[in-house]
Amino acid sequence: MSHVQFDQRLRRLSRKHRAMSRGYTTRMRPDGLIETKPRRSRPGISTKSVILFLGAFFLFKGFLIASIGAESYDERVARLAAGTLPEQAGAFVMQADPLAEMISLKIGPVLR
Repeated sequence: MSHVQFDQRLRRLSRKHRAMSRGYTTRMRPDGLIETKPRRSRPGISTKSVILFLGAFFLFKGFLIASIGAESYDERVARLAAGTLPEQAGAFVMQADPLAEMISLKIGPVLR
């Protein structure tokens, strides 16, 4: 019985040690005891990564429009819109927008 309790305590301490290795906070309780707790983890997706992803996505759309032409791009998106539900969602995301068109105008002369 005591061996099982010892193993459980070791597991709890190991888990707390791993959590503390990622950072911790300390505070003093009203009775004067200093309490140390693991720092809460922050969400994995930062604002910077979302902005970088969106920027790369618009650059990709602009590159596609510039490389295959606006008319051909619109035809391909229209074919996607006539497809299944996932293809319609892709068509909605990939439809030409002013930012992607502006990027394609800037990239176009470089590609030719």
